[in-house]
Amino acid sequence: MASYSEPSATATGELASQKREERLRKFRELHFKRNEARKLNHQEVVEEDKRLKLPANWEAKKARLEWELAEDAKKKECAANGEDYHRVKLLEITADDAERFERKKKKKNPDQGFAGYAEAQFRQYQRLTKQIRPDFEGYEKQREVCGEDFHPTSNSLIHGTHVPSKEGIDRMVDDVEKQIEKRAKYSRRRAYNDDADIDYINERNAKFNKKAERFYGKYTAEIKQNLERGTAV
Repeated sequence: MASYSEPSATATGELASQKREERLRKFRELHFKRNEARKLNHQEVVEEDKRLKLPANWEAKKARLEWELAEDAKKKECAANGEDYHRVKLLEITADDAERFERKKKKKNPDQGFAGYAEAQFRQYQRLTKQIRPDFEGYEKQREVCGEDFHPTSNSLIHGTHVPSKEGIDRMVDDVEKQIEKRAKYSRRRAYNDDADIDYINERNAKFNKKAERFYGKYTAEIKQNLERGTAV
C-alpha cells in the first residue's frame, strides 16, 4: 500500500512543477511583450515629436527633393548612355499627362489687363503666333506663281506684287475688331458727375484743376472755404 502511494505523490509533484514552469514561461512571454510594446510606443512618440517639430510643408519639400535627386540620376544615366534626356523623358509621358500639362501651361499665362505697351505688344505677338496654322496648299500655289522669285535674291523685284487672299483679309478684320472690343473693356474713362462743382472752363482746365486738387487740396482747403463764404481777408 505504501509503495503505491509513493509514485502517486511523485507524479503529483511533477505535475505541479510542470504547471509552475508553464506559468513562469507565460509570465516571461508577457513580460517580453510588454517591454517590446513599451519600446515601440517610445519610438512612435519620438517619431511623432520629430514630425511635429518639422515645418508644415516638410512632406512636400521632401517629395520635391526626392524628385530632383531622381531627375539628376536620370540625367546622368542618359548622359552616360549618350541619349537626349528630354527625348527620353517625353517618351515616358502618357497622353493623359501631356494633356494635363498643356492645360496647366495655358492657365499660367492669364491676361492681367494692360500693364505697359511693351507687355501688350509681346502678348499680342504670342497670341498671333499661336493662331498661325501652316497652309501647305497656299504655299505651293504661291511657289508656282512666284517661280524663282519665291526665294528672292538681291536682284529680285517682288515688292508690291503680293495680293492677300480674301480669307486672310477677313481674318485680319476679325482680329482688329477683337482688339477694338478688348480695348473698350479696359477703358479707364471716368463717369461724369452732374452734382460736382463746376470750377473749370474747358476739359483741359478741368484736368489741371483735378491735378492741383490732388497735390495741393489739403493745403488750400481753408482758403477755398473762406472764398466761398466771402470771409477771406
